[in-house]
Amino acid sequence: MSDVSYNTPTGEYDTQLGDYFALMKPRVMSLVVFTALVGLIAAPVPVHPVIAFASILFVAIGAGASGALNMWRDADIDAVMRRTAKRPIPSGRVPAGEALSLGLALSGLSVMMLGLAANLLSAALLAFTIFFYAVIYSMWLKRATPQNIVIGGAAGAFPPVIGWVIATGSFSVEAWLMFALIFMWTPPHFWALALFMKSDYDDADVPMLTVTHGRKVTRTHIIVYTVLLAFLAVGTGFTAIGGPLYLATAVVLNVLFLKGAYDIWRRPEEAAIEDGYTVEKKFFRLSLWYLFAHFGAILFEAVLRPFGLGGW
Repeated sequence: MSDVSYNTPTGEYDTQLGDYFALMKPRVMSLVVFTALVGLIAAPVPVHPVIAFASILFVAIGAGASGALNMWRDADIDAVMRRTAKRPIPSGRVPAGEALSLGLALSGLSVMMLGLAANLLSAALLAFTIFFYAVIYSMWLKRATPQNIVIGGAAGAFPPVIGWVIATGSFSVEAWLMFALIFMWTPPHFWALALFMKSDYDDADVPMLTVTHGRKVTRTHIIVYTVLLAFLAVGTGFTAIGGPLYLATAVVLNVLFLKGAYDIWRRPEEAAIEDGYTVEKKFFRLSLWYLFAHFGAILFEAVLRPFGLGGW
């Protein structure tokens, strides 16, 4: 695809290939691909490499479709938030209508092709995930309730379940444990971001917890969710997808995560402003490694298990 310049009712756009890719939120897409792959490999049923590759590719396309639909819906609030103002639509590089068309087309393609490559249950779950993120979260929850990121976090938690269903054609406790890890990780991850983004959510009139209940309440919520997450994460180490390597990883990371949450909880907002929210930013960066390391440990346990080296 070549670069395109054209006129629209709102002005002239100079759209490049990279802008369409940016619409699909490649960073989020990479997390979706990784967790879905872990779910597929951790499943007790082997999958032919060609089918596995094709299936994960279609899951990635579905994730990209969700991202494009989300950017189409959120273009108005993205334009007033510093973190998102340079995205393709608010910056004027891509017209909103094209983002919507891209999202809808990729949604249909990904679901249809996953059904052909793997099984209908995984395709149906992918379709529900796209619908949940684009409609339930983006169009409703995000602007309606401070629990937006809590309930909406389910959309990002489905990929490992999809991977598991691709391999097995069914659900299991282990798949839902991976779902729960992401689901419980999402609120403290995003609330830490909301703390140091200061007025972004106020300016965009998004009812994030920091806006509706204040920063002190948000700090309390972060530590509560982190404690619950720690129990879940460490407990998963004693299940069929866990093992010594995973358990050691979970213990170390959750000690660090709990300390970070405690440091956020115990200090007043004035101290955070004075030092530029360094503690909150450090916790946010740790949260990115936290999820990657947990799923990486599940992956290693699954890879080593056939050799008698992984699992219990």
